Amino acid sequence: MFKRNLNKRPLVGHQLAFLTIVGFWIFYALVVSLRAAVGDFPLQGELAGRRVIVTLIGIGLTWVLYLFLRFFDRKKLGVRVTAAFLAAIPIAFAIAAANYYVFNIYAPINLFDDPDLAQRIKEIEEQLGMTPLQHIFEQAVGRYFFIIAWALLYLALGYAREVREAERVASRFAQAAQNAELRSLRYQVNPHFLFNTLNSLSSLVIKGQNDRAEAMIQNLASFYRTSLSSDPLEDVTLAEEVELQRRYLEIEAIRYPRRLQTSIDIPEALSEKIVPALILQPLVENAIKHGVSHSDNPVTVSISAQLTESHIEISVSDDAEAFDGGDNGASNGIGLSNVRDRLEARYGEKARLTATENEQQGYTATLYLPKSKK
Repeated sequence: MFKRNLNKRPLVGHQLAFLTIVGFWIFYALVVSLRAAVGDFPLQGELAGRRVIVTLIGIGLTWVLYLFLRFFDRKKLGVRVTAAFLAAIPIAFAIAAANYYVFNIYAPINLFDDPDLAQRIKEIEEQLGMTPLQHIFEQAVGRYFFIIAWALLYLALGYAREVREAERVASRFAQAAQNAELRSLRYQVNPHFLFNTLNSLSSLVIKGQNDRAEAMIQNLASFYRTSLSSDPLEDVTLAEEVELQRRYLEIEAIRYPRRLQTSIDIPEALSEKIVPALILQPLVENAIKHGVSHSDNPVTVSISAQLTESHIEISVSDDAEAFDGGDNGASNGIGLSNVRDRLEARYGEKARLTATENEQQGYTATLYLPKSKK
């Protein structure tokens, strides 16, 4: 639809075309008048009046050429150039014929006060053997290149318009692709989380812990009611994102009642900062999966944020002891890859994710997001 609408629009509008035509012909009239003044031609007033007539005729005929070239607006550039060069031929001859009539046929004796001067000019023309048609042809050659100069300007303006339109279309497609990528990455979060939660729920049911299973189902329903009600492309405040992760931790606390502890430290000044929805979800899941689930001791999962000169830093960390054969998923895994892909699609090089081992024990994943206006 968008492309079809573009094809119906002229590359060069009437107003711009008219201004370029008038500008070209005014420049022509000024140059010719200046040449006549420097050459001290007689009857400057009479010549100027007739020159105005020729200029007006030239403007009209060039406008006809413009209307003709518009039919080739969306053709290949080679076709447009060919049409311009061919169509300029009759236009140049028509202008030359009008010029010849105005200056050589219409009351020619009035051009000169000295009859002898007019007679000498006539004799020279007879000696040269130039017929009226030859006069017109000679003038048409000069007018042809003048008309071609305007036609090339017209084609250049039209081509520039096409380039701008192509850039806008490419920008729309790039934005659509980015939105599709963001939706895809965002939708990867919920199935991954659901899979883990259903495994936990299944474990509770198998163990006969029905009350805890019922509580988990209710918390799960509440979590999904909130997470699925938002547009995948919409951002949320940091306070809303942290609150959603708090609900998730409540779900996991039912599974690990004695091992999972939480700590949330979000300064009030940062609570209204804008972040991508569910951007913390894979990080919190990572801390649960690689930290809490493999530990026999209580593990604290912490969510904190701080504002630096260049970024908003949001960290998710745990203090679990490292287990044999694992690295707590600090640098690899689907969850962290998803977060990195979302950051790249959303912010480009302005945001990043790091995952490092703590000095004592445990791991910390930190988001570096560009400052928002809020």
